[in-house]
Amino acid sequence: MHACLLKGARLDKDRIKGVGDQAEVLKEVVGKATGDAKLRAEGSSDKAKGKVENAIGGAKDALRDADDK
Repeated sequence: MHACLLKGARLDKDRIKGVGDQAEVLKEVVGKATGDAKLRAEGSSDKAKGKVENAIGGAKDALRDADDK
């Protein structure tokens, strides 16, 4: 994960996991390049899962930040 994302930030574990799953887009790209439909589908699925986890984590972060104020 990029260092500036973590500097002074408290991120929810779902958001961190979501970013990691979104990074799995490489599977999709490699699958497209090699014609591997299974790898492409796995990458696409991981990317979608990552977006959902990131959104859940973002909502949790927002709620926590609102409580801190």
